[in-house]
Order: sequence, then structure tokens, then C-alpha cells
Amino acid sequence: MMSEVVAPVQLDFSSPAFSSQLDALLAWESVSNDSVQQQVKEIIAQVRSQKDQAVMACTCRFDRRQVSSMDQLTLDAERLQLALNSIQPEQRAALETAAKRIRDYHQHQQQSSWNYRESDGTLLGQQVTPMDRVGLYVPGGRASYPSSVLMNAIPASVAGVPEVVMVVPAPDGELNELVLAAAAVAGVSRVFTIGGAQAVAALAYGTETIPKVDKIVGPGNIYVATAKREVFGQVGIDMIAGPSEILVVCDGHSNPDWIAMDLFSQAEHDEDAQAILISPDRAFLAQVQESMNRLLPTMERQDIIAASLNKRGALIAVPDLAAACELINRIAPEHLELSVEEPESWLPEIRHAGAIFMGRYTAEALGDYCAGPNHVLPTSGTARFSSPLGVYDFQKRSSVIQCSAEGASEMGKVASVLARGESLTAHARSAEYRINHESILGQPPTDDSRVGISPTDQS
Repeated sequence: MMSEVVAPVQLDFSSPAFSSQLDALLAWESVSNDSVQQQVKEIIAQVRSQKDQAVMACTCRFDRRQVSSMDQLTLDAERLQLALNSIQPEQRAALETAAKRIRDYHQHQQQSSWNYRESDGTLLGQQVTPMDRVGLYVPGGRASYPSSVLMNAIPASVAGVPEVVMVVPAPDGELNELVLAAAAVAGVSRVFTIGGAQAVAALAYGTETIPKVDKIVGPGNIYVATAKREVFGQVGIDMIAGPSEILVVCDGHSNPDWIAMDLFSQAEHDEDAQAILISPDRAFLAQVQESMNRLLPTMERQDIIAASLNKRGALIAVPDLAAACELINRIAPEHLELSVEEPESWLPEIRHAGAIFMGRYTAEALGDYCAGPNHVLPTSGTARFSSPLGVYDFQKRSSVIQCSAEGASEMGKVASVLARGESLTAHARSAEYRINHESILGQPPTDDSRVGISPTDQS
């Protein structure tokens, strides 16, 4: 059988056609199509009206299970601990080490309430509070990601969320013990073995058994992504994620085998994943091309890697690293590797990237599992306006305002002018009641006594 060949498109920054070629390479429509949307809408409607019964029916239908009670779909903390106790010692050690690093990093993201008092006694500030309950979607079946459990649940825990509810499908009743062990390590409150649009709907609207949450986070297939988009507004969501991406910038002095494997690390996710290498050294680009074809037969997922690189991969020649930085900001990649000398010197030039891996030794794969920063990152160019998942995604901020009598009087004059400029008389009158000395005594002013408003100006 003929082995796969990797042939990513080769682009030249100096070519007149480069801009349009890059646009075509980056183009991606995330979700969805009319058929999927219609199916998802129907499932959500069923769950809203039939609740547990609809969840069980969908689970039997889509996950090929025989379910007659929600107890069959519920795992408690004792079951999660059993999974943690049953996995291999090295697996448990890896989970616990990764969890500690993730927790330590996210502790630095905690925000505290604050306030300040003005000279007239007015108090202004912000109160930061955690959400009451969040839902975590974890893929099941062939795709089992204990790392996603850690990355999504731990920031919620650090934020102070008292209850994290996890849903994970179990096709044919099969459970991944490593995923359940990760839930135990991350402090997940309880688990329901359901998936798909029905799980998203259950978390968004609640059923007799599954509690309604404030926010849904975690990756899923096109049905899950479409369902998250449908329920947004009823609950918060983290993002609508596209395929995984990596952009590597190399000055030509790294080991080409290392760079080839870094590109493979994202290409192996799925055929729509995108791996791009940028370098001012054309000979190095050719070396990486050779490394990829030599290393590809050693990969278990070589068919997926080849399809990804041949469909959406690229080797881009640039005149210098300044041009590479220009492309970084245009592409706004999910993962960015700066495999160059003194990468920190280029950091100020980078405005748009989900996560930045600096130096030749910092493989993106370390960030996926145990470096500490979150691996839930903006994709498809959304790093231009989005950030990695973090503690701040599980907290709310409330403005705090307490006016002194003097402050209310002075601000009331300003509010009165602006409110009347917007023809909102009740707003103006409400502020004006607090303006003068009589208002302090509980005696609202007459219309003619409004500060700054003459009788001829009244509407």
C-alpha cells in the first residue's frame, strides 16, 4: 500500500497573489447547515417540553443505550473517586501534576471586589462574584479528553463556582475511566452520561434531574456547537470553536524534525485542523517538508495528518521576521510557536494570538496538557477580540454606587441636563429630586425650582 505524502501549499509573501491565496487558505465556516440546525431545534424543543423523558429517549437513540431511569445516567462523587483509584499510578500522578499546575496558574487570574470613595463621600466600586452553577461538556466515544476536563473545570473552581455539572456521552454504555478520574481531580460535583444537543438543552433549561446552569463550556461536535449557539442568551457559553490551529514561526535554526512534529501535533486532531509554518529561510522550509514525509509513516493518525496538511496546511516564505509578525497579526492563530532566537524581543509586536509558545523548547503540546495556561483558546481568527478561557469567564462583575447627599446633588445637575436632552423627563425628575437642600429633608422641589432649569425652558 502506498504511503501518504504531505504536500502543504507553498506560499511566498512577496508574490502579488499572496494576499488572496492566504485568504483562501484561512477561510472557514464553523457551523452549521440547515439540516443540522433543524434537528438541533427539534431536540431542544423536546427537552424543554418533555425534560427527563426526552433526554433518555435521545440517549437511547443516539448513543445506542437501553435507559429507563435517569439513575442509569447519573454518576456521583463516589463513582468518580473509584475511577481515580482504579487508573494506573503514572496516569494518576500525571493528572494530579497537571491539575496542580493549571490551578496554580489560574490562581493568578482571580479578581477581587474593589471600591473607592470620592471627596464628597460618594462610594463607587465593583463587586466580583462567581456564577452559581456551570455545565461542562466533555466529548465521549472515540474522542476522550481528560485534559479538557481539567482545563474547563479547574478555572471554575478557582473562581469560586460552588457546583460544576459535567455531561459526557457514553456510546454503547462505554465510559472512559481517565475522563472520570480527571473529573474527580478537578472537583466536578456530578456527572450525567449524556451528550449531543440533548445534553446542551438539559443544561440550559434544566430537567427534573439535571439542574439548570448559568454557563456551558467545553468542546463538542457540530451538533453540540449548534446547540450552544441556539441556547446562548438563555445561558452563557464559552465560544463556538473552529478546528484546531497552529502557526509556527522559525528562523531556520531549529531542528526540522521538531518543527515537523509540532505541525503534526495539531494536524492529527482532524482533517480540518490547520498547521502553518512561516520562515525567512527557504532551505529550512524544504528541510521541514522532507522531515514531514519521513516522519509521517511513523504516526498512528497519518491519514488524518496528511489530509489536514494537504487541505489546509502551508509553508510560507517571508523576507524577514518582521514580515512574519505582520502575518501573525493577520492570521490571529489559536496557537503560536516562536521558534526563534530571543523570542521575547518579538513579543511586543504580536497583538493577536490565543497562546504564545516562546523558544525552541516550548512545544505547543505542553500547553495542551500541563504547562498551566488554559488550552481552551479562540480559533478562526477570533483571537483578534477573544481571550483564552479563564477564571474571569466564571465570574460576574456588578457595579456598586452609593451617593452621598452632596454627591447626589452635584451629579443630579449633570444628569438633569443630559436626561432632558434625551427627552426622558422621569429620569431628569428622579435626579432633580435629590439636588437641593429641600430634597435632603424629604421635600421634593417644585418644577419651577429645578436647578439649572428656568420656567421658560420647561417642556
